[in-house]
Amino acid sequence: MPGRHVSRVRSLYKRILQLHRALPPDLKALGDQYVKDEFRRHKTVGSGEAQRFLQEWEAYAAVLWQQAKDSRQSSTGKACFGTSLPEEKLNDFRDEQIGQLQELMQEATKPNRQFSITESRKPKL
Repeated sequence: MPGRHVSRVRSLYKRILQLHRALPPDLKALGDQYVKDEFRRHKTVGSGEAQRFLQEWEAYAAVLWQQAKDSRQSSTGKACFGTSLPEEKLNDFRDEQIGQLQELMQEATKPNRQFSITESRKPKL
């Protein structure tokens, strides 16, 4: 990524890894590895792609922060992490990204995990 983004990238990377500490152990390990791979993969992209990359990961960090906060405040003790991926976003993905998403889903849904991925429910107003 271009030089001027370096401190922003480093700060975001560290924040995400800190947020992952709130995840169940298997999900944390999966998330940490995925983040490390993605940040490494995007080290040399152009500024336009770097900007989109940072925006998406900042949005991820914000959602994860809120979910971790909600989890800590939950009286049921059940944590809910993750969110649905809208179809219109999928349409913007390159074939390589679709392949990565499939690999991530297969890894995340392997049997004998300590967590389960569930559909997020929209709050009732």
